[in-house]
Amino acid sequence: KRMSTIHEAKGAPPGTGAVFVKGAPGEVLDLCETAYLEGNAVPIGPVKENIRAEIDRMASRGLRVLAIATRDIGLKRTYLADEVERGLTFIGLVAMFDPPRPGVKTAIRECKTAGIKVVMITGDYGLTAKAIAVQIGLNRAKVYTGAELNKMTGHELEGALKEEEAIFARVVPEDKLRVVEALQRNGEVVAVTGDGVNDAPALKKADIGIAMGLRGSDAAKESAEIVLADDNFSSIVDAVKEGRAAYRNIKKFVTYILTHNVAELIPVIAFVVFKIPLPLTVMQMLAIDLGSDIFPSLGLGVEPPEKWIMEERPRQKTERLLDRNTLSRVYLFLGPVEAILALSAFFFAYWLRGVPPTETLPASGAVYAAATTMTFAGIVASQAGNVFACRTERESVFSKGAFLKNRFVLWSLFVEAALISALIYVPFLSPVFGFYPLTLSDWAFVIAFPAIMLGSSELRKAILRKKHVYSA
Repeated sequence: KRMSTIHEAKGAPPGTGAVFVKGAPGEVLDLCETAYLEGNAVPIGPVKENIRAEIDRMASRGLRVLAIATRDIGLKRTYLADEVERGLTFIGLVAMFDPPRPGVKTAIRECKTAGIKVVMITGDYGLTAKAIAVQIGLNRAKVYTGAELNKMTGHELEGALKEEEAIFARVVPEDKLRVVEALQRNGEVVAVTGDGVNDAPALKKADIGIAMGLRGSDAAKESAEIVLADDNFSSIVDAVKEGRAAYRNIKKFVTYILTHNVAELIPVIAFVVFKIPLPLTVMQMLAIDLGSDIFPSLGLGVEPPEKWIMEERPRQKTERLLDRNTLSRVYLFLGPVEAILALSAFFFAYWLRGVPPTETLPASGAVYAAATTMTFAGIVASQAGNVFACRTERESVFSKGAFLKNRFVLWSLFVEAALISALIYVPFLSPVFGFYPLTLSDWAFVIAFPAIMLGSSELRKAILRKKHVYSA
């Protein structure tokens, strides 16, 4: 917390010099016996409180304050700190303003909204730390000094860290490690930033160690999981946003894939229970699973994050990807709707070809092939609407131009349309999958499926938004 340099004084008697000390004001003042006042060295006792008051005034403005002191010293080859740094004469104070980076206040606000607790741990003076905390939005933070921290038991520290905001000032690296351990005992997932060699233990202990890439030491970088290329706190918040978006996109992908699995399963159940012809053959199921659904599902992986992504609480460690909300959305809503549409296409194909559902439905021949092709086309068309339904979880996909934001999804639908057209109409492909060429009347029926699928999902989201109930 202080540093001394020894100099040979020009014009001084041989073998004499001066030591100059700079450091934390409290540390340096305790080593001073006199102070320069109007060019003369006077006992420091009468002016010590005035100096401390000035230090507090500077620190309360967010300034970083150093105290400067000196004394004459005899020159020799080796020195001991205790011999040199004593009996000093106080010279004055140096204050520096190191403003927070632009964007930090906004990043702190986003952290609060996202349920992320920010704890400041610094070697700065308490008042300086508090003033800087106010500048960046940690207005209600309570300040604990390193001395106070050393007096706390582990239980007391855990209690202090349960407060919404906390600042630890004038701490040593061991204190930082202790704070990390206490947060983890509280069940928190802890991310720690650091740049020095002494930060390495805390970075290693944290769930996520984040080292500074520009000014960080090699030891800090090697101890961390993440290295910030720009040393900017805002980049951490951006990374959280991207991580949440990636997690949500995985859920969207899974929801989309499971929906067509339900639409494939229910017709098979109908085949077993109601003794109707199998609405979808095995090869046609493979054509959906390994062909038509691949590109739209990949498009969901690059879906931009929704605007509320940083407003939700952090998920629990035990939360599953396939949670109750996701499964209910798939198996109780999207899947059944798509299955009903697919079966309606199956029976419509028979009806259009003169075989009403009240009669025995043929299980082979051209009419049956047309019916299974219609089931296939119905699922693919429904999935075209479903991919837009899965793109958002709460908001309407039509809100603020969201419908056109993901160009990958739009292009994937064109690829999907070309693929299924080739499978149905190319002569050497259609027999492999048991497809039969569909008529314009067939397509006129299934062309409404995307709108029905998306419209029903939009209605559900609107109801949930109105009730302030949000599901995955």
